[in-house]
Amino acid sequence: MPRLLVVHHTPSPVTRALLEEVLAGARHPDLGGAVDVVASPALSTGAADVLAADGYLLGTPANFGYMSGALKHFFDTVYYPCLGAVAGRPYGLWVHGNDDVTGAVRAVRSIAGGLGWTAVAAPLEVTGPVDTGVREACRDLGGTLAATLLD
Repeated sequence: MPRLLVVHHTPSPVTRALLEEVLAGARHPDLGGAVDVVASPALSTGAADVLAADGYLLGTPANFGYMSGALKHFFDTVYYPCLGAVAGRPYGLWVHGNDDVTGAVRAVRSIAGGLGWTAVAAPLEVTGPVDTGVREACRDLGGTLAATLLD
């Protein structure tokens, strides 16, 4: 069974809500439970988790124009042990910020590109509160990543 690793840093109610919607999409009944969806906090996710997964979904707040320190720590921990072994695997990203997420998106894209991951959906860039449209976009992102692993 393919495994989707959802690595997240969700310290606020808003980022937690985004995570829950992404997971709902990845676990949608239409996928028939055919993907093992594993949600893992960024600070406790290691190289073994990354190597055991077939695809990745990353979630972070935008802090001071960058990804969270927790997600950066995740990348620092797994980058070299996984380099070369995970190239070509699909990934997706969601980022929440109060007004700007550009720097966080750019940073994650850069590191994911260095690992050789392939973006299979545009990053979900969320600013402000979570509304119905954002919730739907999160479910779509989760579903897209999970469905990609079934192809």
